[in-house]
Amino acid sequence: MSLGKVPLWTYRASSCSNPRPLEFFFCPQPYLKQTVDVKTNLKGALFLGQSVCQYRLKPVAAFSSEETHPTSQEIGTLKRGNNFERWDSMTAKFAGAANLPFLLLQLPQIILNARNLLSGNKSALLAVPWLGMLTGLLGNLSLLSYFIKKRETEAVVVQTLGVVSMYVVILQLAIAEAMPLPHFFVTSIVVASGLILNCMKYFYLLNPKIWTFWEDFITIGGFSALPQVMWSTFVPYVPNTIFPGMISFVTAVTYVLMARMGKLSDEATNFLGLVSGWTATLLFMWMPVSQMWTNFLNSDNIRGLSAVSMLLAMIGNGLMIPRALFIRDLMWFTGSSWACVFYGWGNLMCLYCFNCISREFFLAATLGFVVSIGITLWRDTQAHGHSSLVTSLKELVFSP
Repeated sequence: MSLGKVPLWTYRASSCSNPRPLEFFFCPQPYLKQTVDVKTNLKGALFLGQSVCQYRLKPVAAFSSEETHPTSQEIGTLKRGNNFERWDSMTAKFAGAANLPFLLLQLPQIILNARNLLSGNKSALLAVPWLGMLTGLLGNLSLLSYFIKKRETEAVVVQTLGVVSMYVVILQLAIAEAMPLPHFFVTSIVVASGLILNCMKYFYLLNPKIWTFWEDFITIGGFSALPQVMWSTFVPYVPNTIFPGMISFVTAVTYVLMARMGKLSDEATNFLGLVSGWTATLLFMWMPVSQMWTNFLNSDNIRGLSAVSMLLAMIGNGLMIPRALFIRDLMWFTGSSWACVFYGWGNLMCLYCFNCISREFFLAATLGFVVSIGITLWRDTQAHGHSSLVTSLKELVFSP
């Protein structure tokens, strides 16, 4: 195809499995910003395990072959494409940078536990709730599988780091006999199996049937753990029982078996595919609720909270919000935003109310959080070519 007399075409290719649009621009020199061979890119999509039928090519702008210069509207389209690519790259870097605050968040606990173990002070590790760490580990493992399916490499690295760091803490608790050894051995098998299977899935080395079995396993595990953790938070105000977890376990097993036997509708089967991700997200969303409930019952515990740890949690989750909004992932956006507001900023507010941190520290953290959210919405609106900040949020909730 000769570009000398070819009208300017803008093709938008969007995948059903990955909502990030890709812009391909064809225009005559000297306005040729980027020349991409569509067939080559569709072959690349096939290499990534996606079918050609998932892509829709739609010409959205053109000018006649007699014209030699694009209009201002067409130049604006090119600029929006450049903004889209830059913001795509920046959000991916932000998500990758979240590894640093999350690493620093777990590192002090790991170092403190190691010092106590070396000094023979095993009783100090009893203050770390192994059940809460196990719940967080299961959540990280479930989200790791979720992001591997979406091919979000930066989020995969974050979740892998979370799995490894929490397992190190659990290993320390097992050495200190603060966690039952049978539970530790089962946890070790699950973690090792999960990391191996996810790694094989990422590099397209795993049999689909094995991956389906793993997805069913984490769906049942997450759906069973969530109600039990929520119930246990309010003990002793409610009876100490495993009844909620048992009911959820039976319900999840029944639902999964019916799905695999083809007894469910397509809508119900698709919903099952989202259960593991949403249960993992809800587990993380419940952690700040549990912490704030503990603060309400015993205000003395607030002084034991680390303001730096809460700030790091807010920064780490905040760095992932732009990427979640950009790819229109409601689950990821909800979990990260909730953690920022309630686990990070919410606990900082509690610390400020009880005079554990200065006003300047709290106001600076609040201002930084509000400004970052505003910039995220503004840049996302520009990247997608919208005229209103609300449009991005509408697309996030109702899909574009």
